[in-house]
Amino acid sequence: MTGPASTGLAARKAAFAQLGLLLGQFARLQPWPGHACGLTEQEYAAFDEALKQAHVRNGWFTETEVRHAVQGLAALLDVTALEQWLATYPQLGEERRMRTVGIIMAGNVPFVGFHDLLCVLLCGHLAKVKPSSDDAGLMPALLAMLSCFAPDLAAKVELVPGKLGTVDAVIATGSNNTARYFEHYFGTVPRIVRKGRSSVALLDGTESDAELDALGEDVFRYFGLGCRNVGKVFIPQDFNLDRLFGAFYRWKNIINHHKYANNYDFNKAVWLMDQAAITENGFLLMKEDTGLASPVSALLYERYGDRSAVELRLQEMNESLQCIVGHGHLPFGTAQCPGPGEYADNLDTMRFLLELA
Repeated sequence: MTGPASTGLAARKAAFAQLGLLLGQFARLQPWPGHACGLTEQEYAAFDEALKQAHVRNGWFTETEVRHAVQGLAALLDVTALEQWLATYPQLGEERRMRTVGIIMAGNVPFVGFHDLLCVLLCGHLAKVKPSSDDAGLMPALLAMLSCFAPDLAAKVELVPGKLGTVDAVIATGSNNTARYFEHYFGTVPRIVRKGRSSVALLDGTESDAELDALGEDVFRYFGLGCRNVGKVFIPQDFNLDRLFGAFYRWKNIINHHKYANNYDFNKAVWLMDQAAITENGFLLMKEDTGLASPVSALLYERYGDRSAVELRLQEMNESLQCIVGHGHLPFGTAQCPGPGEYADNLDTMRFLLELA
């Protein structure tokens, strides 16, 4: 398979579809499939090595978690999913003035800024990308691989180690503190500035064991570091916490990760000194609390008597929530698997980029 020869919309879609097929190979630990994939054996091995070595530069980025993220990208770039998503933007095929868009990426989970880059390039714009210092070299490695079979498309991306410089628009992701800085620094250009958000699960007590097992994926994947990780559960008054501990048991080995274990010990010590009532099982701390954000290794919970009151409260907290898992909301186990049309902070990135022209 040879790479697309131009960067028209059809070529851009073809390049990303090819990238998706390749990433599926890496996620499944497949050997080099031959030149038809668009990469030489050495180029294929170089990206695979980047996935294996990411943990050296960022201890949270274990090979298991990195390859899981790669599988998520492969699903994101599925041809059918891409076509269905892009069909909702008929103006994509129109000629427009090319803009330079700065992308400031977070680094809490592997490849977390890829969707922004995907949107920018599909719109035909140029991208100035500033990866997080926690990126562990993953985004540069992905772009290096893309340049092997879609050099014209990859040439539209500039990796920026320092300040972005002159841009026509900005997409920046960070904490609540950095968001204030971004708003000030980029106040004169169109921008999307994302702040810190939390995700929750709303249980009604009728969940099956399989659904609670799937909830473990939402809680523990990426060690709970993502804004789409469930950090709090709302449970009925008579809900037995042992059901959660039982469902989560298959994640018990997470405590063997040294950074996670350090967080577990630290948070446990702090809460015990504060005489807080906590429940634990050796790899997860649970604390009854009205807050939303939980520290790594912990899950907050809150009991309720009236589900409709909780639903109303969640609507009122919409600006602080990334997603909600539970019956009537996202299915259990899918929080970390957003489709291409599920935008962070519910801000339509593609529409923002199309309106720049």
